[in-house]
Amino acid sequence: MNPLPPDTTDDVRGAAVAVLPVGSLEQHGPHLPLTTDTLIACAVASRIAQDHGFWLLPPVTVSCSHEHAAWPGTVSISVTTLVAVVEDIAASLRASGVGRLVLVNGHGGNHVLANVVQQAGGSMVLFPTYGEWQEARAAAGVRTSNDEDMHAGELETSILLCTAPEVVRPGYETADSAPGDLRHLLSLGLAPYTESGVAGHPSLASPEKGRAVLDALARAFRAHLPVLGS
Repeated sequence: MNPLPPDTTDDVRGAAVAVLPVGSLEQHGPHLPLTTDTLIACAVASRIAQDHGFWLLPPVTVSCSHEHAAWPGTVSISVTTLVAVVEDIAASLRASGVGRLVLVNGHGGNHVLANVVQQAGGSMVLFPTYGEWQEARAAAGVRTSNDEDMHAGELETSILLCTAPEVVRPGYETADSAPGDLRHLLSLGLAPYTESGVAGHPSLASPEKGRAVLDALARAFRAHLPVLGS
């Protein structure tokens, strides 16, 4: 999947809504790449942009992954920097006549994006929400919940098996790790809960589930269209 849309100025002239994928660069166990969240955000954002004729922007590829700092390959920026990047992008878009921005967040640790959207006064949408992820899991027959399968598990592995199977390494079938109670995750990071970095059940993954999740998210996004004036 090429995360850089090959648009020219003429392709995006007159665009009213832009879609910004926000991913991360962080460990996803031994079977998924560091760019997993970016690839997933791009897959969801691409579907939304294609379905509704929105302008698909290149992704933000590094974000707030501090809870994964114990593993090599994880790179983070501060909350302040992420907010500044997103707000600067939105301001630049407004200056060129694009008044609405959809943030497609692929990393659960980017909590601050909700506050950015709140402060935008109706000019931004954050997608998918926690509830929309849960509903997409159920619609696709994913057996695990967000809480028990929160990292490199059934959901994320399924989406990549569907959209970029070449990046999924052998061994996901035996990589399950169930860390249980994660109440101190924000304070201590993920390391106390899993040695491998996996927190979920990738053995349950399939490309069919990944495709069904993306289809369900595409349907769920329609509820946001009135906010975007579409």
